[in-house]
Order: sequence, then structure tokens, then C-alpha cells
Amino acid sequence: MTDSGRLRTAASPEIRRMLLERRDPPRPAWKSELDRITHVDLAHVVMLAERRIVGAATASALLAAVTELRERDYAPLETRPAPRGLYLAYESHLIETLGEETGGVLQTGRSRNDLGVTCLQLALREPYRRLSEELAELGRVLLERAHEYREVLMPAYTHFQAAVPVTYGHYLLGLAQTFERDARALAQAGEGLERCPLGAGSIGGTTVPINPARTAELLGFGEQVRNSVDAIATRDTALRMLSAAVVLGVTLDRAALDLLMWSSAEFGLVTIPDGLVGSSSMMPQKRNAFVLEHVQGKSAAALGGLTAAASAMRGTPFTNSIAVGTEAMTHVMPALDATVDAVKILRLAYDGARPVPRAMAARATEGLTHATATAEWLVRQGVPFRRAHHQVGEAALAVVEGRADSLGAALDTHGQVVPDGESYDLRPQSVWWAAEFGGGPGPASFRRCHEPLTLRWEDHRTRLAKETARWHDADERLRDAVALVHGRTEQPPATAGPEPKDAFHDEP
Repeated sequence: MTDSGRLRTAASPEIRRMLLERRDPPRPAWKSELDRITHVDLAHVVMLAERRIVGAATASALLAAVTELRERDYAPLETRPAPRGLYLAYESHLIETLGEETGGVLQTGRSRNDLGVTCLQLALREPYRRLSEELAELGRVLLERAHEYREVLMPAYTHFQAAVPVTYGHYLLGLAQTFERDARALAQAGEGLERCPLGAGSIGGTTVPINPARTAELLGFGEQVRNSVDAIATRDTALRMLSAAVVLGVTLDRAALDLLMWSSAEFGLVTIPDGLVGSSSMMPQKRNAFVLEHVQGKSAAALGGLTAAASAMRGTPFTNSIAVGTEAMTHVMPALDATVDAVKILRLAYDGARPVPRAMAARATEGLTHATATAEWLVRQGVPFRRAHHQVGEAALAVVEGRADSLGAALDTHGQVVPDGESYDLRPQSVWWAAEFGGGPGPASFRRCHEPLTLRWEDHRTRLAKETARWHDADERLRDAVALVHGRTEQPPATAGPEPKDAFHDEP
């Protein structure tokens, strides 16, 4: 039923998919893990062949077998027992299929340790991309709505009390600026995704003359392994991404709370469309902005994930550790996924929310939000600010108690004459317009913030497009490299690769 009587339309399709409908079972985690393992294996085997560490025929057979497994969605491994873990079950299948002389060379110059952390780096790309894209969309919406509502008067609140006159657009612009810093922090955390750990071995590198720069290139990384201990012992990129999500989550929660309050009947400052609210199964009059409560809940996931992951890492030696590489990392993906949802829901909410200008203006006036500007007007007449503050405070009390109709009239009785009783320049509608200093909501001040902020958000979108394009291009290069190895004739393997003196140096 889409019509509840009180609500004429159902929740929006995006909200239904995220929050209300039963989601299709996700792809088995072990298959997603094998996607990453085999992706790394293709690059590793190509490199081994190019370095002539294994022969072209051996490499070709391995690449064909791995590619076939990927194409069959790992069907031969569905029922295979894995008493020593997924990777060894997969490697055992290759050995049984191809023979030990071929299947047994896959792990040459490599360990499960550097393979595992490389796969984590690859896995983190997707939530990083999605979170970055959703943040960019939230920034776009906030900037558009800020410009649209840049002249809609509203009270700014402090301590849940009307404070000074601003505009709804000015408030949205403040959110856009804060979220832009969150996007910057996430991008900085994402720089860690450039590092490729492959080649670090178990923790001490390898004597096999591999070319880590080549595998890094084929996998879309910008930097090869530099220190094997650092590569194996750390998972700081995941922690930094969670940290960025924690700070982002705090702002998401606060922005959701404002919209929850302002859309309530008690405030009535904002309306939220039917597609973003829900009814009650029992109370027919209800109109609940429940999606914002999901923002509050989901935005807390990163805090829990970071706490759990960091706690699991503490007290472990700086080397390979199950607590670090496995237990701590189980908290990362769910937390980042929940943060992605929270950003998307908040974006839908602020995109659909509409201010109620009459209610906003009334609250700004009734809340005497022009009191500070009135005191500042007295200062310009030569009254010391602290005295002006006291006089306007007394005038405000007179208005609240019904002894005066306006601040100007109340001040009049104390010998402080405001032109025309209540000067037009001291009304809330004029005060926000004149607040051009200190980053206020005035038109020129608004432009000074909005225009460069728009450019910064565009820079984020451009940067992300370049990053994802580079990952895609690497996939294309890997496919081409695999095809090239397939097309080679058998090469006699070089026993030592390059000359011994070069064996421990990176290939140019």
C-alpha cells in the first residue's frame, strides 16, 4: 500500500532499496576474496614471465587456468574443503589440475602475507570510491540549495534558542564547507591506497629477482613496495579511512538532527516530501522523518569500527599478525558501507527538504534575533558595547513581558532613540543582508565563500575521476599483458634473472 491516508506516496525508490526492502543476498565473501586473489595472481604471473623467472609456457598455462576459474565463478572450488584457508585450497586445485611443475610455481617470490595486504588495498578502493562519489554529490546538492535559498531569512540557533538572523542558504553553505574538509581528509587517507605491498614476502622481501614496480603498475598502484616490514605490519590506510569516516559521521549526525528538529511541527521551519518520511502502523496522523534517524545510526558505524579495529591492533608486535591483518580488518568494510549509506540518505534529505520562509521569518522576528545588531547600532552611535548590550537586554525583556511592542520602542523609554521607532535597517530581514563581515550571510560574503568552494568540490570530482580512470586503465593493461604472455613461445628460463649484482635492485 503506497497511500496511508496521511501520506499519498510511498518512500522513494532509493530509500526503499537502502532501508525498507530485503536486499538480495550478497555475493559470497569467499568469491569476492578470490576475485582479488586471482587478479593479483594474473599480475604476478605476468611479471614472473616477463622476468623469465618462469617459462612462457608455464606462465601461459597458469594464466589460462586462473582465467578459466574466474570465468566459471570458481565453480570447481565450491565444494572443495579448505582446512588451511581459502588460498591454499585454491592453489591446491591449480596443482592438481596443472601438475606441481606448473601449479606449484604460483607462490614464487611471494607469501600469503603480502598477497593478503595487497588484496585489502584493492578491496578498499570500492568503498573509498563510493564514499568519495557520494560526498561529492552531497556537496553538489548543498551548494545548489545554498544558492537557491541564499536570501531566505531564518534564525541561527545557539543552545536551541534563536540567536541571530542568517539565511537558510548560509546554513547550507556552512555544511558544504565542513563536508568539503571531510572530502579532503578522505582523499588524504586514500593516498595510502597508492602503495602496493606486493613483493614484501612474509616480511623480509625475497631473494627471487622479482620486479615489484611492474606488478604495482599492472594492479593500478602508484608506488611499489619500499620497506617490507612496513608493508606487512601496517594497516594504517584502513584506519585512516575509518578515522576520516568518524569525523564525517559526526557532521552527518548533527546535520540530520537539525533537519529532524526543524521539520517537526514544534519548529515547522522545513518540510520534507512524502518520499522521505514514513507513517505509523498504528497512529494514522504520524509523518515521521525516519530516514534521518537512519543517518544518525549509520553514521556511528565508523566510530564503532575504528574503536574495534584500533583496539584489536594494540598490543601486537610490529610484524605480521592475525589480530591486525584479519580480526581488526573485519570491522572496516561494514563501517565504510554504512557511512556511504548515511551520506546518500542525507543528500536525498537535503535535496528534497524545502524551507518554510514565513515560519522562518516569523521565528527570526519573534526570537528578537536582531538584538545584537541593535546593540551594534548603539555602538556606532558612541555607546560602549557592554552598556549597549545591557540596554538592549532590558529592551528585550520589556518586549518579552509585553511592556513594549519592539526593541526600538523599549529603547525609546530609556532615552536611546532608534530612528522611526524600529529602523528598517535593524529588522532581521536587513540585518542578515548587512552582515558582510566575519563570513556572515550578506550577499558579497556569501559569494566569497560559495564561488571558491564550488571550485574545490569540482577539484574533488576531477581528482576522483582520474583515480578511478587509472584503476580502469590498469585493468586494461593487465588484460593486454596476459594476452601477450599467452601468445609467446616457450622461453628458456633465466636462472638468475638479471646479473647477480642487479638482483636486489628494482628494474627501471
